[in-house]
Amino acid sequence: MQSLWMLLASIMFALMGACVKISADLGVSLPQVVLFRGLPSVVLIALWAHLRSRRLRPDSWKLHIRRNISGVMSMWLGFLALSTLPLSTAVSLNYTAPLFIATWLLVWGGSQRDPIRILAVLFGFLGVLAVLRPSISEEQLIYAMFGLTGGALAAFAMMQIRALGRVGEPEWRTVFLFSCFVCASSVIGLGIQGWSDLSYEAWAAVIGVGLAGLIGQLAMTRAFGLGSALLTAALQYTTIIFAALLGMMFWGDIPDVVAWAGMVLIIASGLLSVWRTYHEDRIMRGQAGATTTQRVEEDHV
Repeated sequence: MQSLWMLLASIMFALMGACVKISADLGVSLPQVVLFRGLPSVVLIALWAHLRSRRLRPDSWKLHIRRNISGVMSMWLGFLALSTLPLSTAVSLNYTAPLFIATWLLVWGGSQRDPIRILAVLFGFLGVLAVLRPSISEEQLIYAMFGLTGGALAAFAMMQIRALGRVGEPEWRTVFLFSCFVCASSVIGLGIQGWSDLSYEAWAAVIGVGLAGLIGQLAMTRAFGLGSALLTAALQYTTIIFAALLGMMFWGDIPDVVAWAGMVLIIASGLLSVWRTYHEDRIMRGQAGATTTQRVEEDHV
């Protein structure tokens, strides 16, 4: 049942996307939005770590730097897409990361090439084409490409997160350092653009970005940490559905049949890729366990 925390995370991430879009409509600059996305996590996690006497500095910066550069760039590009495109379209493009992971494994994976991954890649690209068909205006196409590039960078960040997990780095420290990098990037942006005065409605929107993002991050971490990895990964795609519903409620963005079909294909490609990766991880763990058992038996003999 712990995997059901991912439903709360999906709702929060959809709300965060809606708040990003509202902030842009109210004239909030992108660096300001990015700042408020990272600031609550930095403050609250730092306070929690101080009270629990936890160390914030990691043993190795190398993986964190890789993860955070790609993750921060993905966030900026994703927020650019959210501020311009229909909410459901932007969120769908942001969730193409498993498609890019499957593509990477097909090209460079060697023995990891298989018909299931080929099917996932085909489904995913058909879904992207359906979402990006001529209903996207010429002016919006560049932002759609930003969203798709953000999905590709998110794929690289996800692989670095897995690497961090393998070396024993706790999730809370990974989130904290990522949020620090997010805030640092926003400060650079504010140094270039300057600070814009915000209305009361704009303040409410950017605070919503930070709080929804923080709650979503914590709920997702709990779901992946305590629940079924496969079920949790599947449930995260409900964010696309929640985003579509919010887009219909607040902006009147009603996807047609082709757009809905594209979202379904993107979700299907992600689920296929996630299932295949999870299945391979189980096989590898089983082989490692069998090897360990064999060595113990040989030592005993």
